[in-house]
Amino acid sequence: MPHPKYCPDCATPVESIELAEDGGPKSRLRCPACGWTHWNNPTPVLAGIIEYRGQVLLARNAAWAHKAYALITGFMEAGETPQEGIAREIKEETNLDASELNLVGVYDFQRMNQVIIAYHAVADGEVRLSPELVDYRLYDLPALRCWPAGTGYALADWLRTRGHEPQFVEWPARPAS
Repeated sequence: MPHPKYCPDCATPVESIELAEDGGPKSRLRCPACGWTHWNNPTPVLAGIIEYRGQVLLARNAAWAHKAYALITGFMEAGETPQEGIAREIKEETNLDASELNLVGVYDFQRMNQVIIAYHAVADGEVRLSPELVDYRLYDLPALRCWPAGTGYALADWLRTRGHEPQFVEWPARPAS
């Protein structure tokens, strides 16, 4: 989400302003007229390591240009617990019902300004993908390859709990922007 240029309360152009209550040398976008502050807090994102009939389900998002497969993820909604949210996302995106949900951990994903709350889910049913996903694959635990980003670290941590030392894929360096 782009940073605001104008105050949503009074339409004054916002400025980068540092205040003592920010706890150090940190400026935030603020309205110089009414004091409104753009906090830019991270968004909670839920991720599911779906164990389906003894294998792990990874899916490919329709919006991705690359052909990678990853965990099921989605934004937490107001009024739901993280467990309710990941169960909802699993149902919406794969049509599977989660019968068991266990917290794997919480992971930093600063590039997207997100905090990932990852769960292991035992799920069953008939897989039917939402339009957001174009494909899925089932993996035996030793065949799983983790990626060097938030949900990949969650998968690695979970694999360790199952007695598997995770193997990571190499990602090409991102071009400087």
